[in-house]
Amino acid sequence: MPRITRILIGLAALLVVGVAGSLLIGQALITPVPRTIGPPPASLGARPVRIDSAAGPVSGWFVPGQADKGSVLLLHGVRSDRRQMLPRAQWLKQLGYSVLLIDLPAHGQSPAAHITFGANESKAVDAAVTFLGQQAPGRPVAVIGVSLGAASTVLSASTRQLAAVVLESMYPSLDQAVADRLAIRLGAPGRPLAPLLLWQLLLWQLPLRLQLSADDLRPIDHLAAIGAPVLIASGSRDRHTPIDEARALYRAAAAPKQFWEVPGAAHVDLYAHDPAAYQRVVGAFLQSRLQP
Repeated sequence: MPRITRILIGLAALLVVGVAGSLLIGQALITPVPRTIGPPPASLGARPVRIDSAAGPVSGWFVPGQADKGSVLLLHGVRSDRRQMLPRAQWLKQLGYSVLLIDLPAHGQSPAAHITFGANESKAVDAAVTFLGQQAPGRPVAVIGVSLGAASTVLSASTRQLAAVVLESMYPSLDQAVADRLAIRLGAPGRPLAPLLLWQLLLWQLPLRLQLSADDLRPIDHLAAIGAPVLIASGSRDRHTPIDEARALYRAAAAPKQFWEVPGAAHVDLYAHDPAAYQRVVGAFLQSRLQP
């Protein structure tokens, strides 16, 4: 067999593997993660709630707080559920805040057809903010969002109603998030496949499966429109959202704003990484902004 033929066959095989791999990856990225959550811990003092939203029914737990304190909405990361935010909820309850933990659409007990990287999830954020306004009229509302929860907050229509926003480990755009994760997963041997996979996932599968484009999912472009003080937090060793990307998010946000680089943290739960530091930094940020 001539050498050029062998090369062409090899390239064709590589193309087939790349396309098949991208299809599998694309399906895995958007597949819902339903879970049975069960009752809230007795120590939380929460009641189960079900909130109607434009994205479908949203399940969560609501913890009533003191009359002289504001409310905090807690939003988990991708492929997780409200239980990821339980330690934060317990801490905020001790401070007297009302707290709402929800399962984002396509997670936990909030049904949806697909994970949409903030497009559909942002509608659940809008409904949750409205719910808190109804439960505690006149009290300020803050949001703490992690990764997908952070992006969903920034892409929501309710940011102008908020008194404070904490964004943890948030990606600047979906295309950058996918590129970062492909680089981690594929490593040096798979690097030649990365552009093909990225093209397949973002320019073909995203519009076909979700009727969205990558341009619809760029939280960095929406930061300046947030009408509230913003705290952007990211781990110094985060490879999923490298610290330079987090700094770019900070530059894009409007003042007043604050940046917290968490020493030694990768793409992990920043509260669990260093609870004392988290309580000090985030607690001080919220304290002056959540007084009715």
